[in-house]
Amino acid sequence: MIKYNIPAVPVQTTYRPATPPPAAMAGELIDYLACPLCESKAFGPLCSADCSHHPRYSPELSRTMHWRQCAACRHVFRSGYYSDAALNIVFRGTNESQVVGYDLERQRYVSAQMIEKVLAYQTHGTWLDVGFGNASLLLTAQEYGFEPVGLDLRSQSVNELRKWGVAAHCQDVAEFQLSHPASVISMADVLEHMPFPKVGLHAAHRLLHPGGVLLISLPNMGSPVWKALDANNANPYWGEIEHYHNFERDRLYALLTESGFQPVRYGISQRYRVCMELIAVKA
Repeated sequence: MIKYNIPAVPVQTTYRPATPPPAAMAGELIDYLACPLCESKAFGPLCSADCSHHPRYSPELSRTMHWRQCAACRHVFRSGYYSDAALNIVFRGTNESQVVGYDLERQRYVSAQMIEKVLAYQTHGTWLDVGFGNASLLLTAQEYGFEPVGLDLRSQSVNELRKWGVAAHCQDVAEFQLSHPASVISMADVLEHMPFPKVGLHAAHRLLHPGGVLLISLPNMGSPVWKALDANNANPYWGEIEHYHNFERDRLYALLTESGFQPVRYGISQRYRVCMELIAVKA
């Protein structure tokens, strides 16, 4: 997912039929018993991939990721999501590009392009960034006059952002409360990390004021570039150990609509490879 850490070696991916998952650490994954979006139990194997080249991989984890596809809504998702014990292993370290303040001057220009797309819909108020990573988007939003608030599950990142004088919380967005509704909520390359994306979107809807903006970026499985990477057996996202989902544009739009948002703008993200970026407004 992090463009600076995508392995140079081809990802070893095997397409249909996928083999059953090999034995891994006890309790590594909590299996999905139904599609995490539509709750259909009609889903089957799609592909498997080697994730051992990922920078957050540990031999304590299985080196193979198995992907499923829902027959009802066509959503693609991993066979399960990490238990707390396995997640602690993944979170032992942080990719360099996700450290607060990383490459701040150059990242500022990328963030500014994202923020300027939001300005047509909101120009001030609280900007809540969920999964703020290196915090470039949040710090740049502050430059534009927004009140920055950050959420992240990595406690070290939260402590670092507080040193910059920004309100930061180590908390799941589903449990988070604001003293007043936000004008903007950003989930930049975050939704695909959530075991149940609808929970995150419902939380965003609750935390935004009417007409508030949701800014999302994440990989686009429907992109021609994605398909070209698949054809060359070089698609890093099948082996991205922190991802539970792969979205196409239409499925994401449908999910946003189901969650009370109106998508108003689509674009190509410049943050990471093969990513889409869209703006939705709280209906």
